[in-house]
This record gives sequence, structure tokens and C-alpha cells, in this order.
Amino acid sequence: ITADVAAGTNKFLLFGVPADKSSDTFDHAFIAEQVRAVKREFGDSIWLAVDVCLCSSTTHGHCGILNEAGDEVLNEPSVAALTQAAEQFAAAGADCIAPSDMMDGRIGAIRKMLAAGGHDHTLIMSYAAKFHSGFYGPFRIAADSAPDQRIRLSDRATYQIDPARPDDALLSAMRDRDEGADILMVKPALPYLDVLADVSAQIPLPWAAYQTSGEAAGIELAAQAGLGDRERLYLETWTACVRAGAAMIISYAARDASRWLNP
Repeated sequence: ITADVAAGTNKFLLFGVPADKSSDTFDHAFIAEQVRAVKREFGDSIWLAVDVCLCSSTTHGHCGILNEAGDEVLNEPSVAALTQAAEQFAAAGADCIAPSDMMDGRIGAIRKMLAAGGHDHTLIMSYAAKFHSGFYGPFRIAADSAPDQRIRLSDRATYQIDPARPDDALLSAMRDRDEGADILMVKPALPYLDVLADVSAQIPLPWAAYQTSGEAAGIELAAQAGLGDRERLYLETWTACVRAGAAMIISYAARDASRWLNP
């Protein structure tokens, strides 16, 4: 979302990336206001899903709150902070809450909060099968959300799924389904089409495939170098996602999709 910084505050940069980061307290008011602005402008003509995570808000770049030693994510405090953010976004008018953090139990906590707050029509799209991948680089640069390499917990391997353990994706998805998720996701898309095909066949919920920033950058660079046609490359990858079981695709080229698919 591109927007000017809210009047009277210098706490936030464009795109909702906080300038003032914290280790344990977070203010998502700027993003919530942008959600309100988008819904005021477009109303029900769009379906607005809002990512819920802490990685761009924390001083250390992790998706949750760390212990004092900086070598472990504290699950319960992290879930509480994520639920507070989700509550702000739901109250602002988000059609869907999309937690991407991979903390245990966050779907159940958010579902309980939505029910208690009267947000019965707000969906939850869980990043249920989010792998510890090398394809997130461009986003982490743009969102200033890469883990701090100076601390002991220098990557997200302890809470994202090991690429060599695809069975964990099914267990994670089953947990999130049981806690009340409406939509489940596999991320990244192309490197894990086998996982998407497997889990979507076993869990009859809508499945999303997230074509990550690294995947998109590969297509964009190939097209710029004259090594492939941009439209054809995207359409071929999207077709592969649908073939593997995706009911929806999240892509950085989404703004082009309508024109390409409905010429």
C-alpha cells in the first residue's frame, strides 16, 4: 500500500514498514489506517487480506519476540502480539487475516479473538506450510525484515519448515485447519508444488500458492535479459500452481493477471 505517512507522526515509513522498531511492543496503527482507507475507497469491490507478522517491526527481524539471550523465539508472547495486530486489522475492515509468522497456536488465538469481537465474517488465511526458503530475499530487503546476523538466532529455521521435511507441512496444515483456518497456503510456490499437490488432496479447504519475491524476481530478470517472455513465464507458473491444487495464487504480477487472462 503506497500512502503518505499519517499526519503528525514520524514513526512509520511508506508501505507500513516501521521506522521505530522494538523488541517486544508494537504499534500497527498506521497499517490499520491504510486498511480503512482502502476499504473506504473500494468497499466490497475488493477482497482485502492483511498479512500479520512482526518481522518488519522487530529490532532483530524475527517473526516473534525473542528471549534475552537472543537464541529462542518466545511462542506465547509472540502469539499475544500477533493477535493484537490481527484485532486492529479486523476492526479496520480487513476481509481476511493472514498470519505468516508460523508461531504455534496463533490460528486458534486469532479465531477466538475474531469470535469474541464480533468479526464472524473475517476469514483466516494461514501460511500453514511456509518453508525455510532462500526465495524470500527481495521482500526482506524491501520490508527491512531480514533476521539480524549478529545475534545467536540468525535465521528462521527453528520455526519455518525444513525443505527436507515435507511431512511437517501436512502436520502444520492439519493443526491450522483444526484451529479454525479458512484458507491454507504453501509458500514458496514452484519449489513446493509436490507438497501443494499432496496436502491439497488430503485437506479439502481452499489452498493458496504464494509466488514469492525471489520467484518473481527470477522471472523478471529472465524477461529483462531476453531469456523468456514475461507474460508467458508467469502464466505457465500459475498454471502449474493450479494444476497442483491451488484455488488462489498470490503473485507480485497480480496487477497484470486480469489483462493477461481476460484479453
